[in-house]
Amino acid sequence: MTTAQDLASEKYVLLTTFRKNGAAVATALWVVPDGEGAAAWTSGDSGKVKRLRRQPRATLSPCSLRGTPTGPAIEVSVKIEGGEVAADVRRRIAKKYRLLGPVITGWENRGKDERVALLIRDA
Repeated sequence: MTTAQDLASEKYVLLTTFRKNGAAVATALWVVPDGEGAAAWTSGDSGKVKRLRRQPRATLSPCSLRGTPTGPAIEVSVKIEGGEVAADVRRRIAKKYRLLGPVITGWENRGKDERVALLIRDA
């Protein structure tokens, strides 16, 4: 059985969160291994974070650069962390995605909104 930790080695993953009405919203993410799961870095005021604050259950699957699923989805639970945890995840993403990572994480970090880490674990 595939785990969140297994998917952390993928280049891209598709995190699917759910609206109040149950509609699925999928987002392609960069991820890094994180203990017993995976971690991603995103804007604290993004839609996915708002949905995860209400309902931490989601699905995760490998995907292409454009977000097309390339394998089966697994059920996961996501915890939102800020501060040094988010900064550490940002550094690890920049390292994993050597060429684009530092450019994208630096560019995304220039705004006023808070950045958070998404700690993704098996449900």
